[in-house]
Amino acid sequence: MHAAENRILSRAPAIKFRPAAARGSVSMAVISRRIMGRPAHTQTAPPRAASFTVFGHKVEAPPLAPGLHVVATPIGNLGDMSLRALATLAAADAILAEDKRVTRPMLSHYGIATPLVAYHEHNAAEARPRIIERLVQGACLALVSDAGTPLVSDPGYKLVVDAVAAGVAVHGVPGASAVMAALVVAGLPTDRFFFEGFLPPKSAARRQRVAALAAIPGTLVFFESPRRVAETLEDLAAVLGPRDAAMARELTKHFETVRRGTLVSLAAELAAEEPPRGEIVLLVGPSREGADAPAAGDLDARLRAALAKHSVKDAASVVAAETGQPRRMVYARAIELSAENREP
Repeated sequence: MHAAENRILSRAPAIKFRPAAARGSVSMAVISRRIMGRPAHTQTAPPRAASFTVFGHKVEAPPLAPGLHVVATPIGNLGDMSLRALATLAAADAILAEDKRVTRPMLSHYGIATPLVAYHEHNAAEARPRIIERLVQGACLALVSDAGTPLVSDPGYKLVVDAVAAGVAVHGVPGASAVMAALVVAGLPTDRFFFEGFLPPKSAARRQRVAALAAIPGTLVFFESPRRVAETLEDLAAVLGPRDAAMARELTKHFETVRRGTLVSLAAELAAEEPPRGEIVLLVGPSREGADAPAAGDLDARLRAALAKHSVKDAASVVAAETGQPRRMVYARAIELSAENREP
């Protein structure tokens, strides 16, 4: 962790955590002297203004309750930032950011001067104990991701777990989410859904994982990179068949695009095009009653293809997941086909 961030997270116990409107800020030189055990001058820097700017107006942020504040930020459109989120970020003692280079321009846009501390998967193990120590002492810290709601496909989960275990209050500040934004525009069932995140990068592992998700009675939601989306759609179509699907790209941004169709049609379209740009969410509708049930010949074809790669047991599991057919029935047919293959 950077030395300046260590100082932010390791202020001496003599520094009291008072409401933002009442407390002053101690200069970094004074903090450094206290940490190093040298006498500190009593001169203090002017207090940091706990405020933000919106629509050209400066707004004073009310004091925060101590604890960890998990703050959602926009996924592309700065207009999606909530007033509560702005007030929380302005009043916090520090902001834990996945990438300070991403978060800093957003804070500057709203005139927020709260110090930033890097917290990401590469430094989390080292940084987390210091953060928890600071929280236990009574600090108000905000956690943000690069975009959207923290803990959804980012490293904030372990920090929240440790904070709860340490008896620290955890406050949610809801807002933008790529998952919810994609669901409401996809035109697919929203009463039940399952968020998977990113599928494995290799096709074989990806198909195996999709097969395991096939029986879930709800809309499936995936994140995917532009360079892999065509291959992923091909694998989804191969395993799940012609289910209804949607591909949402650059949500909330100027070039927002939502393409709808079946997995088969979307896979064919993407295979014939250059890779798309931007961040992508794939959504797959649930199996319709009987729609995915294969004919006897198709079931045999699927089983033969699976038997060429897997044991009888695994092949039956894969095909049963792909088709939604009873595993016992598929397993019995797999045994028959395997026996036929062994006959001279």
